[in-house]
Amino acid sequence: MAAAEERGTAAAAVVEADSADRFQYLLRQPGRSLVVVHFWAPWAPQCVQMNSVMVELAKEHPRVTFVKLEAEAVPDVSEKYEITSVPTFLFFKNSQTIDRLDGAHAPELTKKVQRHANSASVPAGSNDGVKEDLNVRLKKLISAAPCMLFMKGTPQEPRCGFSRQIVEILNKHNIAFSSFDIFSDEEVRQGLKVYSSWPTYPQLYVAGELIGGLDIVKELEASGELGTTCPKAHKLEDRLKELIKKASVMLFMKGNKQVVKCGFSKQITEILNNTGVAYETFDILEDEEVRQGLKKYSNWPTYPQLYVKGELVGGLDIVKELNENGELLSILKGEN
Repeated sequence: MAAAEERGTAAAAVVEADSADRFQYLLRQPGRSLVVVHFWAPWAPQCVQMNSVMVELAKEHPRVTFVKLEAEAVPDVSEKYEITSVPTFLFFKNSQTIDRLDGAHAPELTKKVQRHANSASVPAGSNDGVKEDLNVRLKKLISAAPCMLFMKGTPQEPRCGFSRQIVEILNKHNIAFSSFDIFSDEEVRQGLKVYSSWPTYPQLYVAGELIGGLDIVKELEASGELGTTCPKAHKLEDRLKELIKKASVMLFMKGNKQVVKCGFSKQITEILNNTGVAYETFDILEDEEVRQGLKKYSNWPTYPQLYVKGELVGGLDIVKELNENGELLSILKGEN
């Protein structure tokens, strides 16, 4: 192992963390101020591509530690850092998470590595281009849904009292909103405070415009204006019914047909593709409300989930069994 590591270092290769202990050791390496960890899966081609990008970045930044960690092989670490899809990149300094990048975005990964690797010595004014790019990204984020909440944690698991209170108020008044966990991206966390001139979280936006924080939302609730300021939500059950009937064959999965984000979803799409039957997909990683709500609605606790004409067929094991028995095609065509 030691000889292999020496060869890898000489070639500026990416180091592999194959256990939680190995991961912790790599975070504590002396003289390495920045550690970049790629949570990946061998079944995902985009992850293999990003590993190649990491190798090139390692050549350019010899003082940075680049690590690849197979997410499903080291579940303790993946669960601790809430890795729900691959590829995901975490940036560490002094064993603390400072930034995060979800998805196969080579230019953004390169930018983040350069910025964090040089953060201690970058002269004033040299980040103007980065700031401009960040402002574009922030504008897209705050306009990603009619009502956007930037909070600490998620609506299901708030990580501060103020965030918990604002979620309770919005839910109480049946407000439809999407959320962004500012702990998941330090760049957004710091940048949005400057962009909006609002120094604290949570922050609520409607139609791309800042409404304010918890105190403002409380005032709107007290005055009866909250319901007219923020869009009302459809009942979740009605929304789920619409989604499962969106197409004759609907697959709720992690990712989509083009970019699959878990091994089980990959297997079920391969089976469906081989049948030649048209089907639509819904990425449950992009909507936490649907992800949690559908499990209760269908009484099926895992994903992927396959529906035909609005009726649950089952998950991967059921689909495999039906395929092996020669029954799957007739079910997909609605003949059973």
